[in-house]
Amino acid sequence: MSEIAQPRGLRALYAWMLKNAQGRHAWAALACFAFAEASCFPIPPDVMLLPMMVANRRRAFALAAWCTLFSVLGGALGYAIGALFWDTAGQWIIHALHIPLEKVEHYRQSFAAHAYMIVVQGMTPIPYKLVTIASGLAGVPFLSFMVFSAITRSIRFIVLEGLLVHFFGDQAKALLDKYLEIALVVFLALVVIGIAAAIYL
Repeated sequence: MSEIAQPRGLRALYAWMLKNAQGRHAWAALACFAFAEASCFPIPPDVMLLPMMVANRRRAFALAAWCTLFSVLGGALGYAIGALFWDTAGQWIIHALHIPLEKVEHYRQSFAAHAYMIVVQGMTPIPYKLVTIASGLAGVPFLSFMVFSAITRSIRFIVLEGLLVHFFGDQAKALLDKYLEIALVVFLALVVIGIAAAIYL
């Protein structure tokens, strides 16, 4: 009797994420991921959120809301970095992302003139930490920043991704199972495009 082939590489990682998506530490890990990404971590929390929602489709909206909450709280830290620690932590993070300082200045001026642009930029692939840090650097009123941050993160995680998984979760899992490598390449391409847009556009 032949042995069942074990998944390897990216598929092994995907299988591990699905297996642990309902573990007792999964929600805490997602919270840490979402919080850190909004202030300093380079990888979006979608890579953890989506497998968790696919594995537990009935709780897709609760997971999306949980991710939104901690992304907004992490955004408050990013705001503080821009407002209070720009010369130290802020510039270090921006240099680590290889984003020119003049681009940060561009976003600072944009948010200083039109704070609602936080909502628009927060839904694009550009790193969200750039939005949060630039908002603090721009001196956007903190309450306004938190409101706009909650709106843009809710649209992305709850409205877009939550609805997608809620209505198409079975199909999404089937597609991921079949085209996992392509899906991951596309996702990583979006991350790279977001960083490139922040640098060059």
